[in-house]
Amino acid sequence: MNSSREDLVRRQSAPLATPTDLKPAATRDIAAAMNAILADVFALYLKTKNFHWHMSGPHFRDYHLLLDEQADQLFAMTDAIAERVRKIGGSTLKSVGHIGRLQRVADNDVDYVQPQDMLAEVREDNKELAARLREAHNVCEEHRDIATASLIEVWIDETERRTWFLFEAARQAQSGKP
Repeated sequence: MNSSREDLVRRQSAPLATPTDLKPAATRDIAAAMNAILADVFALYLKTKNFHWHMSGPHFRDYHLLLDEQADQLFAMTDAIAERVRKIGGSTLKSVGHIGRLQRVADNDVDYVQPQDMLAEVREDNKELAARLREAHNVCEEHRDIATASLIEVWIDETERRTWFLFEAARQAQSGKP
């Protein structure tokens, strides 16, 4: 029984050493870049859901559904990002506190936000996310991590689409024309 206990302790304290052909510096740099992206995506997901839940006004249904669709897309990114970090031998976010320490997307805890301000805020957050994804892509290129770079390219496209939809939805409402 003592041997089993020792084996358990040894296994629990063993490092997560996923085999990879990337150099340790590449794993460190890419994991850091992607964990910051992951924290931003979680923060933007929650802000988008917050605005989805608290939407009001004459365009309620359209904006409510738009934000819900966008939140679903953001949430779908989270597992792929975290698993990519693990595939290259890194460790990833472990808690809400960890997200809070890394996120660059500002929270919005205001009781009421005008619908147009909601759309503008998440539009700008998505625009900033696209820029940060490009920065992370540069880190991947530097270390020849084609797989992560390839995923980032898809996420940039999705993020630009969200930015575009938010821009057009707000523009239509401001002009008052169909």
